[in-house]
Amino acid sequence: MQTPASRRFVFSPSGTPHLPLIVESIGYNPNQEKIIRPEGYPFYHWIQTEAGEGKLSYGNETIVLEPFTGLLLPPGMPHAYEAISHGTVWSTLYITFGGEATGPILNAFAIREPAYFRWDPDSPLAPLLGSMLEQLDTGNDLFGLEISTKTYRFLGLLSKFGQASSVSVTRNVEKLAPLLQWMENHYRDPDIGLDSLAEVLGISGRHLSKLFQLTFGLSPYAYLVQMRIHKAKERLAGNPELTVTSIARETGFRDTSHFVATFRKHTNLTPQQFRRLH
Repeated sequence: MQTPASRRFVFSPSGTPHLPLIVESIGYNPNQEKIIRPEGYPFYHWIQTEAGEGKLSYGNETIVLEPFTGLLLPPGMPHAYEAISHGTVWSTLYITFGGEATGPILNAFAIREPAYFRWDPDSPLAPLLGSMLEQLDTGNDLFGLEISTKTYRFLGLLSKFGQASSVSVTRNVEKLAPLLQWMENHYRDPDIGLDSLAEVLGISGRHLSKLFQLTFGLSPYAYLVQMRIHKAKERLAGNPELTVTSIARETGFRDTSHFVATFRKHTNLTPQQFRRLH
């Protein structure tokens, strides 16, 4: 059986300097060679295993990239990678990208770099990079306009279907688990503040805020507000008999006007507009 050929598409970022997300390159390497980058790479760099296994070192971490796993490295992070052992074949897919909005986009998808992900073989994420390459084989996307849109979709699917496996983030989530459950049980209480949240774990408000920022990119109270908005959406869509005022009260808002303003800030819709859409 013939080994598939290596493929690499390189785009011209100068042709689309104002795109919020700019793809520099995308490619497939059927037999990944050893790479050492003491200065890192100048763009965000996603690499995933198509077949075989590889090992990748960055910072103080060394991970094994098996099929259905991948890693996102930020620009400038020193790293090295190679096949898991000498003489074995490791096939990889990769994409490199940047742009002024890349950081906010990753934050919006709750992707903290460096980010190690795994996903199920039957998820929509599994064939996506390969299909993006196939489409480039048959099209003409010199400046990367279409691939930029598809990369945004890829990051969204990565956030939705990928299971983040960062060691530090996993440990933080374990520490925060009792508080997250407490929030689930007490979000209706409008008197909850930072001190009461910190008290659940027996730590200072400052320490709690740092944990939440490192784990979710949000303050503890912002996380609680997002939870309340999510609960309000469930009631608006699933309980048409409930009034907006009663939903505001049930989800921890002191008054209806505050609820409506907060809901609009998070969704760009009023509660009634959201209800009509659903």
